[in-house]
Amino acid sequence: MGGYFAVTSERDCLSDVFFGTDYHSHLGTSNAGMAAWSREDGLQREIHSIKTAPFRTKFASIMDSMRGTAAMGIISDSDPQPLLIRSRLGCFAVGFTGIIRNSDELVEKYILPDRGHLDAMGGGKINSTELLASLISLKDTFTEGIVFAQEVIDGTACVVILREDGSIIAARDRFGRLPVHIGCAEGARAVSFEAFAYQKLGFADEYELGPGEIAEIYPDRIGILSKARSEKKLCAFLFSYYGYPTSTYEGVNVEMMRYANGRIMAENEMKNGDLPEIDYIGGVPDSGTPHAIGYAAAAGIPFARAFIKYTPTWARSFMPDNQSDRNRVARMKQLPIRELIEGKKLMFVDDSIVRGTQMRETVEFLYENGAKQVHMRSASPPIMCSCKYLNFSRQTDEKELIARRVILSLEGEEGLSHLDEYSDGATERGQKLRRAISEELGFDSLDFQSVDGIVRAIGMEKCELCTYCWDGKE
Repeated sequence: MGGYFAVTSERDCLSDVFFGTDYHSHLGTSNAGMAAWSREDGLQREIHSIKTAPFRTKFASIMDSMRGTAAMGIISDSDPQPLLIRSRLGCFAVGFTGIIRNSDELVEKYILPDRGHLDAMGGGKINSTELLASLISLKDTFTEGIVFAQEVIDGTACVVILREDGSIIAARDRFGRLPVHIGCAEGARAVSFEAFAYQKLGFADEYELGPGEIAEIYPDRIGILSKARSEKKLCAFLFSYYGYPTSTYEGVNVEMMRYANGRIMAENEMKNGDLPEIDYIGGVPDSGTPHAIGYAAAAGIPFARAFIKYTPTWARSFMPDNQSDRNRVARMKQLPIRELIEGKKLMFVDDSIVRGTQMRETVEFLYENGAKQVHMRSASPPIMCSCKYLNFSRQTDEKELIARRVILSLEGEEGLSHLDEYSDGATERGQKLRRAISEELGFDSLDFQSVDGIVRAIGMEKCELCTYCWDGKE
C-alpha cells in the first residue's frame, strides 16, 4: 500500500517527519525515502530499501545529513520515492500512494510524442512516481497537472509535493480510496495518511481532504486549489486489515469497527443457530484479535490467546520474498500456550483468508499441540478479485485466491457468474465453498463475514466504500 507524512513549518522539522513517517511502517515493505527543503540547501533527498530492515534503522542518522523547515517522508510498496524533479513547474519533490496500471499506454500517448523520455529501471520498468511527475508537468500549474494525471491514470494516485518555497501540495485520489489528513500546530502544518502520526507529535486535527480535493499548505494556513468531488469509494479493506488499530478514517475508528464487526458475525451465527460448541474464541494475531474480542463478547464465550505471535525478530514488514521461507517464518513465529489448546474446541477469527497457505500451517500447528477441534471465521467476505486500485505488499494473482480457485474447481468458469451466491453462506453454492475450503485447510467449520455485515460495522453507506475485492463491483 504505502503511506506518507509531510510537514511545513517555521522551524526545522526533520525530527517530526522522521517519527511521523516511521508511524506508517505498517503500510509498506519495499522502499522508503525522505526529502527536505531549506533556504540554505534547497531540496535534498535520501532513499533506502526497507525489505530487510525497518525505516527507523535506515534513516536514524537523517538529522545529520539533511535539514529543512519543510520535509516529506514516504513508505512505499512500489518504486523508490520521493523523487526530485526539475520541470516547467520548477523544482519539487514528489511522492504518491496508489497504483498506475496503464503506464505503457500513458508513456506512448503523452510522453513519447513530444520526444520525451523516462529513466528505465531493471527490465525496462518505469518508476511510477516519475511518470506521475511527467504527467503533472505537462500542464501549466500543479493543480491542472494533478487533475489531468488523476483523470488519465487507470488506478489510484494520492499525491504529495514539496515545492521550492517550502509549501506542500496534497491531493487525495479522485475517489477517495485512501485518506489524506491535515493537522495543525503553532507555526506548522502536517499532512498524513494516518492522523495519529501527527497527533503523537503535538498536532491537532484540522482538515480531511475529500475525494479529488487538492490543498496548498503553508505553516500558517491551508488553501484549497481544487474542490472535492461528490463520489467517494473509501477502501473498506483498510478497516478489516490494513488500518492500524488507532487509525480513524472518515470519522470511523478501526479498532471500534473491528469490535462491531466481530459482534455482528456472532449475532448472525446465533440467529441462524450455526454457532458451534466451543471452549475458547481467539484471534489470529494481530489484526484478527479485535474482531475475535467482539465476537466472543457477543457470543458469551471466553476469549483466550491460545498462541502468541513472536515479532521481535520477524515483524510483518520484513518477511522473506520466497513463499516457502515466508511459510516457515510464519510457523516459527507461532508460540503455543498448550494449556489453552490441548483437548480444547477452539474458534479463531482472522482478518481475512487470501491464499490460505499460512492458514493451513496455523491449523496444523494447533492440531500438533493437541487441539480437539479448530473452527475458523473470516472477518472479511471471501476475496473474489485481486485489487486493481491499490498497491498492496504482495499483489495476489486471482488464480491464487483460495475462494476463486475453489469455485473454479467446483463449477469451472460458470461458477464465476455466481460470485454473489458463493459469497453468501445461506445459499447452496455458499455452503459448498465453505465445506470445500474447510476440507482443504483442515477446519471443522468455516464462515465469512458478509459484505452487508462489514458495511454495517464500518457505519458508512455502501456506495461510499470500495468493496471490489469481495464482490467485483466497481
